[in-house]
Amino acid sequence: MSARGHAFGIDIGGSGVKGAAVDLTDGELVHERIKIPTPQPSTPNAVAEAVAKLVAQAGWEGPVGITLPSVVIGGIARTAANIDRNWIGTDARALFSAALGGREVTVLNDADAAGLAEDRYGAAKELTGLVVLLTFGTGIGSAVMYNGVLMPNSELGHVEVGGQEAEHLAAASIKDRLGLTYPQWAEEVSKVLVTLENLFWPNVFVAGGGISRDYEQWIPLLTNRTPVVAADLKNTAGIVGAAMAVDAGIAP
Repeated sequence: MSARGHAFGIDIGGSGVKGAAVDLTDGELVHERIKIPTPQPSTPNAVAEAVAKLVAQAGWEGPVGITLPSVVIGGIARTAANIDRNWIGTDARALFSAALGGREVTVLNDADAAGLAEDRYGAAKELTGLVVLLTFGTGIGSAVMYNGVLMPNSELGHVEVGGQEAEHLAAASIKDRLGLTYPQWAEEVSKVLVTLENLFWPNVFVAGGGISRDYEQWIPLLTNRTPVVAADLKNTAGIVGAAMAVDAGIAP
């Protein structure tokens, strides 16, 4: 962290590489976020070049936290969602560090980063106990935290619900593809939440992803027992969580 209490985060997605310096006192971006289109194909070397370009454009010279839509263990990408499959088995931490001139880098799963941010600055900041963030998008990403401590790479979107993976039942993309109404989709989401709450007994679910902007149209319709709140940080959560991770030395 800089003397000003700032850290730098980058959130890599299927369509964009987004980054900014973050004021860790309040989780606010220090400047307007910078976005570079994700290279196509999104090979490791091409994405690393985009990251280096973004950091140079920002004029940042310190450590960098980076998210990937991937399970990340020991800095190595073990899966690849919406990015090139050549990421699987790549030492992402070493790759990004080399692209950034050897500086310190932390790499973590994108949903895990969002969960860290929501837990400290967002919808769950006043809550204790077990918090489960679910991001509803093309699939269902997840982050599990207990009293602010992350349990990385949870991948709850792949839990079986009624004979199929949770994200094949209730991702936001399923709602769009099948033309479901909010009441119809909320019924499917409820099935997923009931399964997860019976396994984990969380204190709260935090619902993220773009569809959380319309939370008033579906969260009140959910029938599971655990409270569900909408995420606060929206499209900055990954950036903020990445900055938090590099500042705290979190390296799943």
